[in-house]
Amino acid sequence: MSEPHETRVALLTGLTYHVLEWGAEHAASDHTVLLVHGFLDFAWGWDDVARRLAASGLHVLAPDMRGHGDSDRVGAGGYYHFMDYIADLSEVVRLCARTRLSVCGHSMGGGIAAYYAGVFPERVAHLALLEGINAPEQPMEATRAATWIAQWTRIGKLAGDTLARPGHANVAAAAERLRKNDPKLDPELAMWLAERGTRARADGTLDFKHDPLHLTVGPYGFSVDNAARFWRRVSCPTLLVDGEESGFRLPPDEQARRYGAFAHARHVVLPGAAHMMQRHQPAALARLLVEFFH
Repeated sequence: MSEPHETRVALLTGLTYHVLEWGAEHAASDHTVLLVHGFLDFAWGWDDVARRLAASGLHVLAPDMRGHGDSDRVGAGGYYHFMDYIADLSEVVRLCARTRLSVCGHSMGGGIAAYYAGVFPERVAHLALLEGINAPEQPMEATRAATWIAQWTRIGKLAGDTLARPGHANVAAAAERLRKNDPKLDPELAMWLAERGTRARADGTLDFKHDPLHLTVGPYGFSVDNAARFWRRVSCPTLLVDGEESGFRLPPDEQARRYGAFAHARHVVLPGAAHMMQRHQPAALARLLVEFFH
């Protein structure tokens, strides 16, 4: 299959998004699968899975979420709040999706996808969450807000002098950083991702494309009770996937608590995969998703 089509779309939320599209040639297909990446990841990370989905006759979209990849950053005075992602995703759907919509999100992207499906249950035909609702519960408290302000201030001071932050000497060094965080990542794939996920700085070193502001602790903690108010509104079939070797899997009682909030849920454990399952077992994951979406 040919390379995905790249486009930029202007959202009413004020930002311009970079979106990848596979299967645009399937003009007769009215079924779009929207792939939502995780924290500090980007749309290209879906490429192998997306090609396989498109080969099955599906129309596939993957955006870089705000402040990731080649989509706009929020700019001065802005921050990254979860509901902002939901509004952005709604705009991407309005501008780019076809009549029937299924959504698949990984990690943070799964959290976004689950919220979206709860806000717009009538719009989503299938929902797949790849360790997407496994975030630890975190109370909102004064010390967390103080940490957020301190980190935001530090990042703001560095913004005017990016060279104050160490860069990566070359693509190989950036790829090695990816593999340090994900030991199961194939070295060749790490190089491919590093080539697409970095940009050059004035001194010739490389930065990953995500906004450094993402590295701050957000002011609002995650509450399962609050999230479940959205999850209980999801009316479509929901596939919940965990990596067999992942350190992010939930204890059985907590898994039952969260997964039980979805009316039509099925849970699958993907063999040979850790948290970044779309990198570790793309063929097996794609087969699972093709069967689910069709």
